[in-house]
Amino acid sequence: MARTGQLKIATKKGQRLKPVIKTRESTNGADLRTGSQLSEQSVRNELASPQDFPDADVVIYDGDCVFCRGQVRNLKRFDGKNRLAYLSLHDPQVSELCPNLTHEDLMKQMYVVSPDKKIFGGAAALRYLSRRLPKLWLAAPFLHIPFSLPLWQWTYDQIAKRRYKIANKNGQSCDSEGTCKIHFDE
Repeated sequence: MARTGQLKIATKKGQRLKPVIKTRESTNGADLRTGSQLSEQSVRNELASPQDFPDADVVIYDGDCVFCRGQVRNLKRFDGKNRLAYLSLHDPQVSELCPNLTHEDLMKQMYVVSPDKKIFGGAAALRYLSRRLPKLWLAAPFLHIPFSLPLWQWTYDQIAKRRYKIANKNGQSCDSEGTCKIHFDE
């Protein structure tokens, strides 16, 4: 019996198949999906919400973006001590938490809201997380080089603008409604 989020590599006569992720406990394998088929809802079920950890920093990410969901799962792995809670920018709670941020602002970059309601976006959010999460401490000296934030922000912006294409090149497809397709012309 596997638990949520555990990865199993299925093989058949020496042939490597796609990774399979159990999305909920199952003994008969009926609830299996490939990694690229994980929905926003299944990712949300894996992640702690602000209600689960009210004193945690809140990471606001694009829940419709395959690339973003993958990076948020990485952050969860780096966390380990429930320092972070997560909200998709499409969640109505976001407007209550950050009333000054528009949908357009939220689509441009990830945001982190600290317990004292300070808001960090993009590269500044990564800088902040590098101080909060011990597994990111190795990156902190590089992210905190004096006067380097504009360079890190530019790099972050370039990746963020292309996140839907990056996810598609990795063989991960968008949802059936083609959410990612509308961003390919950017």
